[in-house]
Amino acid sequence: MAKGNFRGMGNMGGMGNMGNLMAQAQRMQKQLEVTQQEIKELRIEGTAGGGQVKLILGGDHKIYSLDISKDVIDPEDPEMLADLITAAYNQASETLENESTERMNKVTGGVKMPF
Repeated sequence: MAKGNFRGMGNMGGMGNMGNLMAQAQRMQKQLEVTQQEIKELRIEGTAGGGQVKLILGGDHKIYSLDISKDVIDPEDPEMLADLITAAYNQASETLENESTERMNKVTGGVKMPF
């Protein structure tokens, strides 16, 4: 069996690189946490029916406000109102997803993270 050092272990230069890598990972983790908190605090507007239904969706996917024009409240057609609310929510949700992805990609460089 050959005697000698394994590659990368011959000098301690490899350990310095490992320390730099760990520091980088810690900085990225902190930035990810900050970005995730910023996303939770986002407020996105969704509209439907030409603005007759408006809602504000938070980054935590909760609805923070809902405005419905009296013009779309028809007791004979509750399905239409339900459809408008659903459309406003879906619009806001899609915008939120795109915004969240864009912000996270700025931190991760586009690398998919396991969360």
